[in-house]
Amino acid sequence: MNEKSDIHKFPLLFLLSTFFVILIFFFLNRSFLNFSKIENIMPKPYNPYPYKIPQIENKRSYLIYIVGDSMVEALGKNADDLRKDLINYYPKHEFVNYNYGFGATNILSLPARLYNLNSYHGDDYPAIINQGYDLIIIESFAYNPLSDMALSDGLKKQSEILDATFKELIKTHPDSVVSVMATIAPNKKYFGKGMLDLSSEGREKWASERMAYLENAVKFSKERNIPLINVYEKSLTAEGEGDLRYINPTDYVHPSTDGVQLICKTIADFIYENKIFPE
Repeated sequence: MNEKSDIHKFPLLFLLSTFFVILIFFFLNRSFLNFSKIENIMPKPYNPYPYKIPQIENKRSYLIYIVGDSMVEALGKNADDLRKDLINYYPKHEFVNYNYGFGATNILSLPARLYNLNSYHGDDYPAIINQGYDLIIIESFAYNPLSDMALSDGLKKQSEILDATFKELIKTHPDSVVSVMATIAPNKKYFGKGMLDLSSEGREKWASERMAYLENAVKFSKERNIPLINVYEKSLTAEGEGDLRYINPTDYVHPSTDGVQLICKTIADFIYENKIFPE
């Protein structure tokens, strides 16, 4: 009697064991699928690099924003020389330039120009992120370096802010072109002469620091395939000094008339040669 009962119990135990194994497998598989779904919906870090230049639609008038410090401000409120150079290349088109160059500002001020209303010399400048444009040019801010930091830390901070800025611009304005500009090179022998009370060693040190920030902006651009307007390279002598033709002799810091023309012509050449705007 007991042997028969044990024999009858065996299929039941087998079925129950099989059921529990299937049940465990089902829940484990379901959990795996849920984890897969979670992984799929988790946001991935936004990475627009290497950057690809979008195609700008053909229109009668093109809008350009130029952002930087006093080296950009020197181009004039509407960068008229740039407008003339561009019309020479694009005689059937008009160009509107908004100059967001604010003197004595460093790279730390760039986010505020992106997100906030700014006032400068009595004029209001709306937050760039809310504006429409065809091309935006961000200059290096090299002439106002982060001198309170070690050079390596300052260069790192410059790269971090540029990176965050370009990611935001590309994300919010995918149909507009972004670019980096490195402005004219300083001259180590004459830097700040007539304006800054510096020794020969001080002039060289200050100029070298600004060159480091300019070169870091060039490096930043090339690493991410962001279009580069390299005025810096064009303004160097064969000896690697800033060419005095392009530097204002009243302060030996800002661009001279020839320097402004070089900057504007280099921007126009960049736009035309890279076919940023349709003809």
